[in-house]
Amino acid sequence: MYKIAIGFALVVGLQACQDKDLNLNDKGQNLLEANQIYTEKRDLLLRDTVYVPIYSDIYSKTKDVRFNLTATLSIRNTSLSDSIYIEDIDYYDSNGRLVRNYLEKVLLLRPMHSIEYVIEEDDTEGGTGANFIINWGATVMDVKPVFQGVMISTHGQQGISFLTEGVSISRKNL
Repeated sequence: MYKIAIGFALVVGLQACQDKDLNLNDKGQNLLEANQIYTEKRDLLLRDTVYVPIYSDIYSKTKDVRFNLTATLSIRNTSLSDSIYIEDIDYYDSNGRLVRNYLEKVLLLRPMHSIEYVIEEDDTEGGTGANFIINWGATVMDVKPVFQGVMISTHGQQGISFLTEGVSISRKNL
């Protein structure tokens, strides 16, 4: 029985040391399960690049004091009938340096589906000027997905939350 307990502890310890999968939530569930990953390119009639401002921390009291935030990128397909294809989700810091890529393959976001990516409160690598760049497309022209950043945090009795909206920076009708 003692050997089984040690073996179990060893397996759990080794799993904790593995690199974190960016497509898994904190319970280890695959965020992409409800969606489908595609490797082939589709005939897209619309391509767009969206910029979403994200704040992993903000200034408080002075320029030397910062308030850490949990930031969530939310991508929502608002269409009742058409899918959208997410090609890239890239996270940049205040200096414009790529911090991480969130997709390795094209993600199909079915009608009315949404997906979220979380920058945890203790992850301040992005800084006050962090952002996401999302490249996406659709096979129809009239889809209007929603791209938002939601920031929130509490410290003692102080709480803060706010929302940012994505902005199209390169829409192309093909």
